Amino acid sequence: MHDRRPFPGRAIAGVVALLALTHPPHSVAAPPGTRPDTPLENAQVVFSVATGMANGWQDYGWAPRKVAAGAPASLDMSSYGGWIIGNPNATYEFGGLKIKVKSPPKAPDWLELRVELASSAAFPHIEVRPKHRRDLEDGWTEVFIPLSELNPKRAPFDRMMLRAHAPLPKGTRILIEEIAWTAPDPRDAAKAERTEPIDVQMSVDCRQPGHRISPMIYGIAFKPSHDAKDSHQWRVGAGARRWGGNPTSRYNWMLGNAWNTASDWFFRNVNYTPSNSYTYELFLEDNIDHSVQTALTVPTIGWVAKDTTSVGFPASVFGEQQYMEGPNTGNGMGKNGKPLTPGPPTLTSVAAPPSFVEKWVRTIRAKDARDKRDRSVHQYILDNEPALWNSTHRDVHPEPVTYDELRDRLIKYGSAVRKADPEAVIAGPAEWGWTGYLYSAKDQAVGFQLKPDRRAHGDKPLLPWLLRELRKHREKTGERILDVVDLHYYPQHSGAGMGTTGKTDPYSAALRIRSTRSLWDPSYIDESWIGEVARESIRLIPRMKAWIAEEDPGLGISVGEWNFGAEEHMSGGLATAEALGRFAAGGVTSAFYWDYPADKSASFWAFRAFRNFDWKGGKFQDWHVPATTAYELSSVFASRNETGDRLVLVLLNTDPDGPLKARLDLSSCGTVVSSKTYSYSGDPSGFKPATAVPRGGAAVIEQPLEAYSINVLDLQVQPAAAARPGRPGR
Repeated sequence: MHDRRPFPGRAIAGVVALLALTHPPHSVAAPPGTRPDTPLENAQVVFSVATGMANGWQDYGWAPRKVAAGAPASLDMSSYGGWIIGNPNATYEFGGLKIKVKSPPKAPDWLELRVELASSAAFPHIEVRPKHRRDLEDGWTEVFIPLSELNPKRAPFDRMMLRAHAPLPKGTRILIEEIAWTAPDPRDAAKAERTEPIDVQMSVDCRQPGHRISPMIYGIAFKPSHDAKDSHQWRVGAGARRWGGNPTSRYNWMLGNAWNTASDWFFRNVNYTPSNSYTYELFLEDNIDHSVQTALTVPTIGWVAKDTTSVGFPASVFGEQQYMEGPNTGNGMGKNGKPLTPGPPTLTSVAAPPSFVEKWVRTIRAKDARDKRDRSVHQYILDNEPALWNSTHRDVHPEPVTYDELRDRLIKYGSAVRKADPEAVIAGPAEWGWTGYLYSAKDQAVGFQLKPDRRAHGDKPLLPWLLRELRKHREKTGERILDVVDLHYYPQHSGAGMGTTGKTDPYSAALRIRSTRSLWDPSYIDESWIGEVARESIRLIPRMKAWIAEEDPGLGISVGEWNFGAEEHMSGGLATAEALGRFAAGGVTSAFYWDYPADKSASFWAFRAFRNFDWKGGKFQDWHVPATTAYELSSVFASRNETGDRLVLVLLNTDPDGPLKARLDLSSCGTVVSSKTYSYSGDPSGFKPATAVPRGGAAVIEQPLEAYSINVLDLQVQPAAAARPGRPGR
């Protein structure tokens, strides 16, 4: 429904500053090389005397050099000189990097090698040592660096760098006869093929009270469909559905089907729904018919679409633009690529003050009363990603939102919702991501180093400042604005993707699963520009809890949009299952996948692990139970019913290289009376009955877990005396 992109305008240096190291004087000869005299088979030549640059590798420059076919490359490596060689289509399925090089006599080891990606500086700097060298005749040396040293995480890269890490004398030149990637070592491949399971200790602690799990953590988003009532979205097992995204900031409920597509699609007013007759009312009815709760975004930006035909930057007013959709619809950028100054908001929109929203909520509640139902909207969300309005909706809100404007809009529009529906659950501010948690849009526009808006507000991060202001408002007026703190989360690392997109090579797949740790793990530094810039963990759920506890205790938490990409690949399914489990374990109030998983995709079945694993309504139970695992490439999430005689566990094996044997300690929960086990490892038909755990009387059970699999254990137990019943919680 909208463009999901990384932090706008970010620029992360591809090459970090290099520090000179202390080395022996050049009069001391290098110790002899000690690498075994083992032949190394070339898999891909990068440079050779015979070919020059080869196989797509290109000379990216740096030190003075002569590089051409027919002679060794000659490089001036004085003053920490070096050479960058790049290939946008580089692969990494090699054994290592081999270089035949000739250095000045009596020089110590001076060469440093590394691989890089343009947007990352996370690769090791390998200084050549005797163990890497095999000394040849006439002063030539064959250097070999295994890929396990150059790239231990097997990350994508698009360049390599050769550099002098020692201060070689002026005019020092070296010769390179060959650079080549070698073939993988068959012994390494054999090591990766693990058939014997790893024993993993897991435990479930029923002595602790746990907390109630909200069905709204299994939320999805509304997406227009040609046949909304016959979509597979209803088979996902969603507990809630969210009316949200960029167009909802400009939705005109009075017209019913008028929205604005914002910068995602030429600032056009459109009918975004499946048919001319489909409105928010039918959205609510669909949810009621399918027993799904509703989260409804209400606009606070102040303008909504006046029709389904107007455009924000018509060529008749602004002339031809950088990109055109038809003869009169431009993208708002001049031919030079610079943003055009927008016209008046009335080109596309009509004013939507707080009374506009209040009337909408009153209309909804009046229909609830007529239909004699409790409520059709279970959560109101105050707009969508305001820190991006000056980009996404700059035709009506060109100025970046400040701390004060965001507070004032939340209070005015939140108060309107509260007046119309005093028992409403209200969520906000629905910010887009990391920088939106900490800074205002004004800070972003001016620069995060300057951060003038944040400095003007005591240098306090945006969200905790906002929560403190809303608490002050409640203490002064008695009116609570927010019940739930809503933030969006998307992984920002290269190749993450969204929905069905995203890289699925071994490194990217592992990183996708690993990046879920940003939701909960204080020890995990995000492997993206966030980690490079912030140098701290995101720990989104604990961070939100800490801010709430400090500024306004009692508020709930919502992850209003999330998606880890590659949903048709097992890495996407495992990441989805991991996130759902963390939402349950973290006591999250609501969470909404964007938008909903493709039919029978891995992420589809990840939802079903928690919502309908056996096609008969079997689901994760209503009370969370703490559980732990001793193996990093596995997870265990546990739940039980009110009486404690049924346990449902979701076990993940995120290790692609082989099976696990989970040894589950259930002694605090009781003994297993009967069990059913289900497993999914990529079959489009979903979960299959798997080898069952022992029946009858067991308190410690063993469960095999296939490589890269999602597993569900449905257990009937005789509760232990130490097991404690759940306690209601948010």
